[in-house]
Amino acid sequence: MSESRWPSEWLRGVLELCVLGVLADGPTYGYAIAQRLEEAGLGVVKGGTLYPLLARLEADGFVESSWQAGDGGPGRKYFSLTRTGAARLRERAGLWRGFTHLTHGLLETR
Repeated sequence: MSESRWPSEWLRGVLELCVLGVLADGPTYGYAIAQRLEEAGLGVVKGGTLYPLLARLEADGFVESSWQAGDGGPGRKYFSLTRTGAARLRERAGLWRGFTHLTHGLLETR
């Protein structure tokens, strides 16, 4: 999945939420999503991980896609958040904040 300092099971658990968070900033294409995730410190998310996730998010109605012409090159498939996806992001982000608060409390004294 990723060449990172983070354990892969942590990344698997949070990748959907992070991808939805990137898409909340506006429509973008897969390579740009992977770059944003890497720049944020999550490490390299490979296409073999990212694109199946985007396909699942689209099948679940959280993301929609469209092809747009490229600037002097091939077209790109852009992904954007649907209303359902934005609601999923809000719900899951709230749950994530609660979860990290809980785990932080358990680990704080260690």
